[in-house]
This record gives sequence, structure tokens and C-alpha cells, in this order.
Amino acid sequence: MIESDTIKLLRECDAGIKMGVQAITEVEDYVESKEFKKYLQKCKAEHEKLKEEIQKLLDKYQDTGKNPNPILKTFSSMTTNMRLTVNKSDKTIADLITNGCNMGVKSLNKYLNQYEAADEVSKDITKRLINLEEELTIETRQYL
Repeated sequence: MIESDTIKLLRECDAGIKMGVQAITEVEDYVESKEFKKYLQKCKAEHEKLKEEIQKLLDKYQDTGKNPNPILKTFSSMTTNMRLTVNKSDKTIADLITNGCNMGVKSLNKYLNQYEAADEVSKDITKRLINLEEELTIETRQYL
């Protein structure tokens, strides 16, 4: 049970990070504020660092990880593109990022509770990812 919950939790973190990195990548070229852009790039790098940690653990369990739900990924991308077509502002980008982070935090907490038998290392990574998303939300509020 521990190994199964561990793998499932790591997979969800993997998919969540991929969604987060995709979201930042889609908007970063439209960001006007140098500080905001720099912060988003820093967060993207931190997400990618966590992704590497997760991949090492998944490799240990001989698991390839998980890609985000293709329907959710497509919907997210379409929403981002439509909103930026209408209004290419830091305010729009901040709103998109904040909404994405809030959904990510909610999902990650759900999975943390659902896979309670996961090992402590995986739970710690999940909590670090949740904190990263919460910090991104807080820092992004100033651009709303």
C-alpha cells in the first residue's frame, strides 16, 4: 500500500508540475513587468527542479510518471490564448496564474489526503509543491 500510494502521489505531482510549467511558458512572453517576468521564470525553474526530484523517485519505482489530462491541458491552453487575445496585460496573466495555482493547491491537497499511505519523502515533495504554488499566488496578487 505504501509503495502504491507513493507512486500515485508522485504521478499527480508530476502531472501538476507539467501543467504549471506549461501555463508559465504560455504566458511569459506576454508579461510586461520585468519583475513579474523574472519571478515567473524563477518559479518555472523551481517547478522544474522539483520535477527532477520526482522523476528520480519515479525511476526508483520504475514508473514513467503522468501527463496532465489532455482535455484539461487543451482547455487550459485555449482559455489562456482566448483571454490573452482579448487582453494582453499583466492583470490578465496574474488572473490566469492565480486561478491555476488555486486549482493546483486544491488538487494536491486532495491527493495528499487520498494517498495518505505514501512515504514521507513523497509527502514532503507534495507539500513543497503546494507551498510553491501558494507563494506564486501571493506574489502574483500585486499584478491583479
